Amino acid sequence: MARKFNLQNTSLRVRIFISMIFLTLISSVLISLVAVYQFDKEAKTYHEDRLERKEMAINEHINFILKTTSYPLVSENLPLIFKDKIHELSTIHSIKIDLHDLDGNLVISSKGDFASDKASDQKISPAILKIIASSPSKRFVDLKINKDTRYRSAYNYIIDNRFKPLGIVHIPYKEEADFYNNEMKNFLIRFGQVYAFMFLLAIVLAYFLSSYITKTLHLISERILTTQFNKKNEKLRAENASREIETLISAYNKMVDKLEESAEKLAQSEREQAWREMAKQVAHEIKNPLTPMRLTVQSFQRRFDPQDPEILRKLNDYSNTLIQQIDTMSSVASAFSNFASMPAQENEMLNIVKVVQLALDLFNEDYITFQSSKTEIITKFDRSQIIRVINNLVKNAIQAIPPYEPFPRIYVKIYEKDAFVYIEVKDNGTGIPKEIRNRVFEPKFTTKTSGMGLGLAMIKNIIESYKGTIYFETTLDKGTTFYVKLPITN
Repeated sequence: MARKFNLQNTSLRVRIFISMIFLTLISSVLISLVAVYQFDKEAKTYHEDRLERKEMAINEHINFILKTTSYPLVSENLPLIFKDKIHELSTIHSIKIDLHDLDGNLVISSKGDFASDKASDQKISPAILKIIASSPSKRFVDLKINKDTRYRSAYNYIIDNRFKPLGIVHIPYKEEADFYNNEMKNFLIRFGQVYAFMFLLAIVLAYFLSSYITKTLHLISERILTTQFNKKNEKLRAENASREIETLISAYNKMVDKLEESAEKLAQSEREQAWREMAKQVAHEIKNPLTPMRLTVQSFQRRFDPQDPEILRKLNDYSNTLIQQIDTMSSVASAFSNFASMPAQENEMLNIVKVVQLALDLFNEDYITFQSSKTEIITKFDRSQIIRVINNLVKNAIQAIPPYEPFPRIYVKIYEKDAFVYIEVKDNGTGIPKEIRNRVFEPKFTTKTSGMGLGLAMIKNIIESYKGTIYFETTLDKGTTFYVKLPITN
């Protein structure tokens, strides 16, 4: 009894041989299919372009007739205007031309012989009229296939000098596919002749290549399969091996040495990178409020007046602002000392308008303007994280304004809409160049000479952790506006 052939039970050499022959067959079939598809596509494109060119030429000719006619340009005069011109148009452009009124009724035709006349109606269907009217180009091409022949019908409006539709021109067109069919047949015949030779050559090459490959792979395949990046790998040892096998064994042994060295370097690099990233993030978080705090202290020192009747209230506000920023830095330092991530959210019910005002009090620039639609917008957020967002956005806005700007302006606006609180920070700086706009929120990306480039990436993560969004609009040499949208929660 004959045994059923099973590819899985054959040797690796036979599998490689059969696979290479199969790939050769598949590639030839795919090439043939692609060639047939390409010829067909080229034929369609050629006829589409040819019909479009004829249509454009006819339209230009029609427009010339309309400009030179003595009849008033109304739909009822189309038979009179084109009475003697329709046959001239058909003869010049070698194609049948029908003119219809706006309701689709045939008003005049060149009455040339056309193979699809029997299958087509004298009146344009309402569906086609509707498509033409709704099309932006006021043009429609209908495609019909009768057996192996394609018929196209182009429709477009005839318009007067005020672009008012007068009627519809219908251009029927038959696709002649004999040239492309002959070209495709000739190509397939030539391809078949070449392929027959290549197939025989592929059989010979597949046989020798499969023999060569399996002979080498048999010695080292098992060891390669057991090679792992994170484990100690044993080197190969072979006696009386051929030159090819010795080369493969030598390459494998060198790979084992490099893998071991790379694994050690990678582990060390990962440890260093983890500490480096954490150090950058913590340094950025601690350094971020220091500049506005320093400016606040200097401002208070210059304006301090013991005789001011409101000195106690101002001192209290000043102290609360600094204590709040110090607490934020303290929480960051505590998290780093515990080898943890950035401080977790400590949400509380707060008036976000007041929190934003407190954050802006740290800045000494008199060109910062704050506006709020309400005095209170109560929601649940982490106070320190909201302050961190405002600090970063305002600080970036200040740095975006060039020193030569005579009238620097920064507008901070907050308002409530549809259960969301919106914060806008707008400046009249230099704007963000188009080539870097997609990278603004990337970690460690910065255009400044100082800083780690973590600010915008950090506040983006904060905002998204509250299921909010942040985006910006910018115009070169006019400024940038950042928009923060946060849901209001209870």
